[in-house]
Amino acid sequence: MNDRTAEVQRWNEMYEGNEHRWSGQANTALVSETADLSPGRVLDLGSGEGGDALWFAARGWQVTAVDLSAVALERARTRSAEAGLDDRIQWRELDLATDFPDGEYDLVSAQFLHSWGDLPREEVLRKAADAVAPGGTLLVESHCGVPAWETDPHPDVHFPTPQEVLDALHLPEGQWDVQVCAEHERTQTGPDGTDTTRIDSTVKIRRLP
Repeated sequence: MNDRTAEVQRWNEMYEGNEHRWSGQANTALVSETADLSPGRVLDLGSGEGGDALWFAARGWQVTAVDLSAVALERARTRSAEAGLDDRIQWRELDLATDFPDGEYDLVSAQFLHSWGDLPREEVLRKAADAVAPGGTLLVESHCGVPAWETDPHPDVHFPTPQEVLDALHLPEGQWDVQVCAEHERTQTGPDGTDTTRIDSTVKIRRLP
């Protein structure tokens, strides 16, 4: 078994161990940062069980939702069918460490694209920026640290600052408008049902027409 196969298996096992791993709702920062955008084509990177993709589709977006976990995507497909949104979402099983969707998008969303394994995150986010159409938006949400309930965090995991995320994109001068580059607090419910405050970051940039 190679490293990427093991990574895919680990994510599938994580989802199999929970009836629903996540809340099923769209990320609150995503909602606040994109609610005023006109619906178009959106690429959802690391779509998981589909909460963000379903939110987009319900508001008129045409969604390409990508994840490496077949288990998560099957749950997402079931939810989209129940919601009558199948015609607005293309679910794609794809490992962003080795592949990336073709095409241009009015919005590319990367919500908490962190991984245990050797995910070339900065490279993936640069490809995400390249996929933004003129006049379109790239939205990157990142964790700034481990959650309070994590008792054994991996010492090699680096959580970038928003400025580090922005700098790593290597944006050509004069082609992008930086709209948000900042940290913010977020309330998250832990495995035991207790709410905790986490620090996340938002990088939101717009490609100039």
